[in-house]
Amino acid sequence: MPDTLTALPHVEEREVADAAALDAMLRGADRPFVLRGLVQDWPLVQAGLRSASDARAYIRQHAVDRPFVVSVAAPESEGRMFYDEAMQMNFRTTKGTLPTIFAKMEEGEGQAEAPAIYLASIDMHDFFNGLHEANHVPLGARDPLSSIWIGTKTRIAAHNDFPDNLACCAVGRRRFTLFPPEQFRNLYLGPIDNTPAGRAISMVDFAAPDFDAHPRFRDALEHAQVAELEPGDALFVPSMWWHHVEGLEAFNVLVNYWWRDTPRYLGQPQDALNHAIMTIRDLPERDRAIWRDLFDYYVFEADERVTAHIPEKARSVLDRLTPESAGRLRAFLLRTLSR
Repeated sequence: MPDTLTALPHVEEREVADAAALDAMLRGADRPFVLRGLVQDWPLVQAGLRSASDARAYIRQHAVDRPFVVSVAAPESEGRMFYDEAMQMNFRTTKGTLPTIFAKMEEGEGQAEAPAIYLASIDMHDFFNGLHEANHVPLGARDPLSSIWIGTKTRIAAHNDFPDNLACCAVGRRRFTLFPPEQFRNLYLGPIDNTPAGRAISMVDFAAPDFDAHPRFRDALEHAQVAELEPGDALFVPSMWWHHVEGLEAFNVLVNYWWRDTPRYLGQPQDALNHAIMTIRDLPERDRAIWRDLFDYYVFEADERVTAHIPEKARSVLDRLTPESAGRLRAFLLRTLSR
């Protein structure tokens, strides 16, 4: 890790007494924090503390007999799952059984020229029996997506996610480098439609930042924080915070939970951004200014001026959305996009 990153301030550490205290702490939280030892009693964590082999055996015994999607990068990638010189992925994605994938990981342990192997965002309910039940964090009334991430040494470029995220280090060690949402201009983001995992990523190599090519990255570092997680530790990453993630050991396992405080029927803001790029960005400047004003009026301000003069029963999607009105709007969009 370069000196510019080792000197970063550490993410705040907090303590919680029980599930109710955690629920209260997460409610409305808008800054990252670390919870040391939150999941230290998990059987998965205890297996990993014995050995990587024990951790793999424990995970294997819960796995469903079905193909797992796995990403494999050549040894020269040094674990960085990124683009190649042609801006295609520098890793190949294939499928295999979990015992076969784990055998390849074990084969490469201790070898300097081993490939990077990464199982990303595997649904714990769909791919395992009992693993979630034996290793999970009670999150109150939240209905999170529960995923497991398993890999050799990896470096995942800085990106952000729309949901809130509780990331639990189960096996190995993880390092997160985090930036507030507004730092996107200083992270030199790549394409939004050609990405390693669906989210735009920083083009900066955090292991060797090129400040000549990316001078504003120095400004981003002024706002950065780092969290180094040991087995059993957890990190809360608020929605839209940028995070660069490193798996530091030969075998690493992370369990994470994503949830939204807003209903899922409201859809994904990224879809609106993509649609706006297609329909608005390349209009003449005068037209863009008009549409910017309309977006402010209907979306970002959306105050009583929009609906006060319309009979309440006739406001349709201009009123607060419900599952029914959101469904009608989605159906309308599908019809217009299919023309």
